[in-house]
Amino acid sequence: MTEPSPIKSLKALRAAEEECTRCPLYKHATQVVSGEGPARAGLMLVGEQPGDQEDKQGRPFVGPAGGILAKALVDAGIERKAVFVTNAVKHFKFEPRGKRRLHKRPNAYEIDRCHWWLDFERKLVRPDIVVALGATAIRSVSGRPLPINKIRGRVLPISDGGQMVATIHPSYILRIDDEADKQTQYRQFVADLKICAKILTKAA
Repeated sequence: MTEPSPIKSLKALRAAEEECTRCPLYKHATQVVSGEGPARAGLMLVGEQPGDQEDKQGRPFVGPAGGILAKALVDAGIERKAVFVTNAVKHFKFEPRGKRRLHKRPNAYEIDRCHWWLDFERKLVRPDIVVALGATAIRSVSGRPLPINKIRGRVLPISDGGQMVATIHPSYILRIDDEADKQTQYRQFVADLKICAKILTKAA
């Protein structure tokens, strides 16, 4: 694949992403799942990769984890339509299991190859703050693996002059069986997003 010429708009970026063969994940996914949101958003949320529903619908965070995220944004006082939502990896990586497709975590090579597209998104959207949802997003946004338990909820500088807040991926909340623990993690997730809401208020 030849590298695309400099991309000037989100529409052009999506068209380029549809042709992406930078890693093998495009071969088995239904379609690329590009970022979605305003061309200029103060807040960018970066997840890991599309899930089964995202792969089928071609939109980020429309499955169960997206439902948790949407509720948490409301509880944090953030309008979803004002946020740019994307993923560190744009194609769904999975393992077939009968008729089901089970999520598989992207490896370092896949994350690094897809970083090209996230860089374009950040240059075009120019967010005041980027929220990295989970370990894969933290690696992609910061450029290196960082322990989420040590940096969660802190405002950290990133290489392009922006700021990052790291938190859990909402799918983590879905996997918790103990109801009390689930509620605790959800409240902390909302608290992490409220940090971003305060930064956006100051930047306005």
